Amino acid sequence: MATDEAGAGPVMRELRPDDWGPWYDNLIRAFGAVPEPAEERELWDALTEPARSLGFWDGGECVGSAGAFSFRLTVPGGASVPAAGITMVSVAATHRRRGLLTAMMRRQLDDIRSCGEPLAVLTASEPDIYGRFGYAAGTFAVSAEIDTGRVRLSVPPGTDDVRLRYAAPAEVLDACEAVYARLVPGRPGMLARRPGWERLGVLDPEESRDGGSPLQCVVAERDGEITGYARFRTQPGWGVSGHDGTVTLVHLDALDPATEAALWRFLFGIDLMTRLVVRGRPVDEAWQFQVSDVRRCRLRVRDALYVRLVDVGAALRARTYQAPVDVVFEVEDAFCPWNTGRWRLSGDAKGAVCERTTDAADLALTVRELGAAYLGGVSLTALGAAGRVRELREGALAEAAVGFGSPVAPWLPHGF
Repeated sequence: MATDEAGAGPVMRELRPDDWGPWYDNLIRAFGAVPEPAEERELWDALTEPARSLGFWDGGECVGSAGAFSFRLTVPGGASVPAAGITMVSVAATHRRRGLLTAMMRRQLDDIRSCGEPLAVLTASEPDIYGRFGYAAGTFAVSAEIDTGRVRLSVPPGTDDVRLRYAAPAEVLDACEAVYARLVPGRPGMLARRPGWERLGVLDPEESRDGGSPLQCVVAERDGEITGYARFRTQPGWGVSGHDGTVTLVHLDALDPATEAALWRFLFGIDLMTRLVVRGRPVDEAWQFQVSDVRRCRLRVRDALYVRLVDVGAALRARTYQAPVDVVFEVEDAFCPWNTGRWRLSGDAKGAVCERTTDAADLALTVRELGAAYLGGVSLTALGAAGRVRELREGALAEAAVGFGSPVAPWLPHGF
């Protein structure tokens, strides 16, 4: 591949001031050539970090893109760990199978390591692609289509003490963001949002409504304090039997079970609506255990956040473990060979140490399995049963699996 701009081949470089338009156009073309609404494009322009954004250029044409956001990610134990959010990855169809993607992944992971970020994360358009580079699904999410005409919701004590009121989404944005920020340390996988990211929650271009209403918001209050909110759309519908409308939940956050139940009860009971569509919610969210008929909720689970340990030692030290662990991993990492070798992890709920060792290995696995299990949502035991973790010391797999678990399921609250 040519590396000088006078040559005939594509050249990789960081984003320059005039590169954004062609760079983003190439990305849109790679994902189906449907342009995004202007206000959404402007927001991504503002959030993009040029120094962390790469492009391949063939002459004056952008033929590849990859970027990274500087995030902090909650890990088991509540620590907020630096993580690179890999984003906007594309290669033009005219330039496939020429090594462009591999070159960008190589450059990104080298840069992430030099920045001292122990983790890289992404949402995968095609999971098999990113598995080659050491990423594995570490969180999952639930979607549902709930028949609210036939499904009842039971609620915990205190729900009736919660006051709900409508509010313009933009007018209560700061208060809603404060609720979100308080929740971030409590669930692995959540992202501590930098200034500007809160605007994603109130983007409301007409082109993105799919026939639904403008974005609506209800806030929940207890003792004069906003303790939760729900953003949603409604879409009226009528059939031979009467009303047949749909509520689509966009965002919901709550600080306590009563507030959460009050918001869900509200969504179940909006007049003239018979269906509640929910996407990308935590797999252990309480409403799933409060409904009268879970089958009529049509639940679906899919992968969400993909995790890659860039520095095995630093990443495993950064989280805590819900039960004591003392285990030696034999790690294989073909794409980031600095991780390959034996690592002794000793930790509990108070903290952990992870260092290189020459001691005999207890478990053998690749960096992908560590990424899958890292946030506590994928069991090492399950990975062992799948043949992806080899137990070299009897009992080591169960010990590690219990320690790596999380009392709450990890969850990615939004894409990037």
